[in-house]
Amino acid sequence: MEKVLILLAQGCEEVEAVTVIDLLNRAGLEVTTACLDNEKVIHASHGALLMAQKTLNEVLNEEFDMVVLPGGLPGADHLANDTRVIRLIKDMANAGKYVSAICAAPHILAQNGLLNGKKATAYPGFLKKSDFPQIDICDEKVVVSGNIITGRGPGVAMDFALTLIEVLCGEELRDKVEKTLVRY
Repeated sequence: MEKVLILLAQGCEEVEAVTVIDLLNRAGLEVTTACLDNEKVIHASHGALLMAQKTLNEVLNEEFDMVVLPGGLPGADHLANDTRVIRLIKDMANAGKYVSAICAAPHILAQNGLLNGKKATAYPGFLKKSDFPQIDICDEKVVVSGNIITGRGPGVAMDFALTLIEVLCGEELRDKVEKTLVRY
């Protein structure tokens, strides 16, 4: 079973976090949520309270197939400023594991060179061609570029989560989960 780590920082975007957690659980993946500090109650960017299962320190020595960085502010800033997060995403990317980020969080990947030579999307204004000429920046909802997956923002959280299921487990499972959501 594929293992996915979802990092929950104070001020994360709740739609992006909860939608991904929910859909990956529906797909039967092993989902672990981890907070950056010892405060497992996460105050999300729009007032919702989320609960992390573990702390980042508790999971740093575990193996995961994918890491997910929800956006939102100041959540994405907290992720960007945490050296453990940066080491984790670089190690996973270098090992060929999936690194995914949505909304403001793709900026973290760009700042750390993980989007160089790749196609990517993000919330408008967070990836500028003038700042990152080495990235093929687009306005698509979700972009898969090698082992890096980026999403545009909270409005595409469901598409983003379904894409994560597809890259990890295939189109058949994605379709099965999507059918239960009655999206058509």
